[in-house]
Amino acid sequence: MKLDHVLLALLSFRPYSGYDLRKWLEIEGQFIRSRAHHSQIYRVLARMMADGWVEYEVDPREGRPDAKVYRLTPLGREELLAWVRSPYEPVSRFQDVDFQARFGFTAALDREAAIRMVDTELDYRRAQITRNRDRDRTLRFENPLPELDTRLVQQVFDRMHTRGAAWADQWVEWLEEMKCWLEEAS
Repeated sequence: MKLDHVLLALLSFRPYSGYDLRKWLEIEGQFIRSRAHHSQIYRVLARMMADGWVEYEVDPREGRPDAKVYRLTPLGREELLAWVRSPYEPVSRFQDVDFQARFGFTAALDREAAIRMVDTELDYRRAQITRNRDRDRTLRFENPLPELDTRLVQQVFDRMHTRGAAWADQWVEWLEEMKCWLEEAS
């Protein structure tokens, strides 16, 4: 997921200055986007301006530098909705932050697209669980280091698998609940 789409989605809420976008990403958005440096945000905003997706007005600030306050253009709205409605491609790691960010914004802008996204994620995760849940997880060793406790490492990896399987099950359960909620809320 590109930072462009996160910024466009935020600008669908209200106009923001670059500083306010960075603050939002650091606080409210900390679970949907890893830290974005202010220079990165301003580079993306400049590119989005050049693409015609955003425009800004100068907000004079007494005793401080003036702020550019950005807002979506009609072209930016089209780009955002195209992203929201585009096919979702799951990645191998469940609970991926890209899913979280895209889903949150998609649900706010197009409930049907959000339901399709959840369906895609559910299908992928269920197939992933079926492929991996009961596979042979025996680790193979050939001339291991003398310090390597092969029995212990097998036990550790088995426990990690058990925990990961529980997390995957919780993720599927959450997706199923979210789908029902979205369908009932429409």
